Amino acid sequence: MAGSVFDSALYGRLFPTGEIGRLFTDSAEIRAMLVVEGALARAQGARGIIPEESSKAINRAALEILIDPAALAVATGANGVSVPALVAEFRKEMQAPEHAQYAHWGATSQDISDTGLMLRLRQALGLLEADLRAILSALATTARAHARLPMAARTYGQHATPTSFGAVVAGWGAPLLGLLAELDGLRRDCLLVSLSGAAGTAAALGPEAPQLRADLAAALNLADPGRSWHADRTPILRLADWCLRLTLALGKLGEDATELVTTGIGEITLGGAGASSTMPQKQNPVAPSVLVALARQSAGLMATLHGTAMPRHQRDGAAWFTEWLCLPQIVLGAAAAATTGKALAQGIAPVPAAMTGALEAGLDMIHAEAMSFALAEQLPRPEAQAAVKALCKEALATDTPLRALIARDYPAIDAAALFDAAQQMGHAPQEAEAFAAAVRALS
Repeated sequence: MAGSVFDSALYGRLFPTGEIGRLFTDSAEIRAMLVVEGALARAQGARGIIPEESSKAINRAALEILIDPAALAVATGANGVSVPALVAEFRKEMQAPEHAQYAHWGATSQDISDTGLMLRLRQALGLLEADLRAILSALATTARAHARLPMAARTYGQHATPTSFGAVVAGWGAPLLGLLAELDGLRRDCLLVSLSGAAGTAAALGPEAPQLRADLAAALNLADPGRSWHADRTPILRLADWCLRLTLALGKLGEDATELVTTGIGEITLGGAGASSTMPQKQNPVAPSVLVALARQSAGLMATLHGTAMPRHQRDGAAWFTEWLCLPQIVLGAAAAATTGKALAQGIAPVPAAMTGALEAGLDMIHAEAMSFALAEQLPRPEAQAAVKALCKEALATDTPLRALIARDYPAIDAAALFDAAQQMGHAPQEAEAFAAAVRALS
């Protein structure tokens, strides 16, 4: 098996990351860091920190020069970070030592690496947002269409009370709607430039360091943190946490879809499923299973990533390396979940006959709560609950539907309304319609 399913030729289509996968390659990382080096030189040239002619030459070269990641491997293995080798190779490839000497002026490796990472994370968020909007649109369409389709709600895996399929779909979409609403603040607060020098003091950058940092932020369209965040990984953790919660929300959809499509329930179809190698009758819930697996993996990785929040002193190699091991997998997990979830959301459809069958099975037990409240109009609430429990036991013992027992013992109760699931869904239809309206308001 490949070291990572995301870039595996064999498993890549099972865990598709789309365009986001290309952002987490060696070439993409190098390209992003060179963009930062070029923008830094340009900003320094504008302020007279380095010769303006050299700044233009460095910026131009940063956009044109291609560096082979393999050429940096030996030095990266020795240094523990790729930037020193990158800068050395870049200076050599410029073939203009009079200008190249000013590349990377006053910056440190983490400045370049972290800022380059932010450029890639910004692109990843944009792509995730597009998929998220597509998922929400599909779920809103389904929720609106089936807002009043009754089905059995389940707690602890057992029938509870009637709900609507539209409300169930809205429940899948609600956390996604919340995640979408967080994006503007996340971009503003967490997509930060880093320019603080070797120990976070910006000493080598000179007296204009704060202004230079602001210039670099503006040039790269990132936020200026107003400080060093080398040892404060909060921005990274918040971005990763958003990706994790996206993956978890889609994992919840996957868990429910796996249950609802299972033989014996069969209340939804998926619009496509996987074949078994030996059992021709099976259509496996592959996409929902992918969503669940991705959520489990990302939750574990996030726990490890939390350890990077306490680096020693001003920089800690082990904490930084841990981030490199975990963060790409969390973002790629979100990418694969969003890609898979988009296709799944567009294909899910209800099976009304199966939903009706589930509601009508079980000797009317799904209406026991409604019965207890209806009976409470004639008896004190504790006595009504006790009476319904007794009737439930009798129904199970005699295999008699509750509606027959209610008609026998409490003929004054309107059994037609009481045992009509369409009239016992509470506010479920309204919740489905409200979710659909909230999604429509986004466009």
